[in-house]
Amino acid sequence: MSTQDPSSSSPSKGTKRRRDEEEAAAADDAETAASESLEQSLTFSDTLVALRMMRAQFPHIDKVSIRPFVLRSQLYSSVVDRTQVDRELESLRRTKVLRIFKLNTGQDDHAIMFLDDYLNQCSLLSLGGKVKDNQISVLINGGVIIRQLIDPSMYWFAIPNVGSMLKGLSQGRKELLSLLSRRRYKEMLLASLEKKRLRLSPLDMRFHLRDLIGSGHLKTIKTPTGLVVRISKE
Repeated sequence: MSTQDPSSSSPSKGTKRRRDEEEAAAADDAETAASESLEQSLTFSDTLVALRMMRAQFPHIDKVSIRPFVLRSQLYSSVVDRTQVDRELESLRRTKVLRIFKLNTGQDDHAIMFLDDYLNQCSLLSLGGKVKDNQISVLINGGVIIRQLIDPSMYWFAIPNVGSMLKGLSQGRKELLSLLSRRRYKEMLLASLEKKRLRLSPLDMRFHLRDLIGSGHLKTIKTPTGLVVRISKE
């Protein structure tokens, strides 16, 4: 009669247990971050941690069914080393943790979405195998893919329902910059600014602040009364 060494299966079980514990801890951190102010959760040392936090803080948008996404510029505002961000994003993309999408905003904007979120939003991707013409039409109409202008036989993956967000993204950027430009010193305390609401964007102030800080349009300055957000000099 043969017996199995109990320790032979322990490494895999131990690895799975550690992974489950790490994911549970990340979920707890993300839930906590959702209620934190931007000043409390502005900077991170790890790209994945920053992504999870920003996912938890993604604004709830009425009448639009879209899963949370994060802009690359927002990560640049929160992780000091941009090279580290790019390197870690590429690693996460290769290991199928997330997908990266080029946004049609006329600027160098990229959206990042966790793969599980993307697949939940794009259930048609489970078709598998060869895709027929009528299925391609369904995917295009659903916003899952877009046809390339240079070669109509080629397609880009896209985020469904993101179109309405792009207009808000552009208008929100302009509105926030305009708001600050009207201030005497073109600056405002971050804590006060975060409480303001934008009229022209469904995305909240926190979303736009991260974006504009990361893209270099705004900068933060430490003062005795707290972080100040100021328009960067051109």
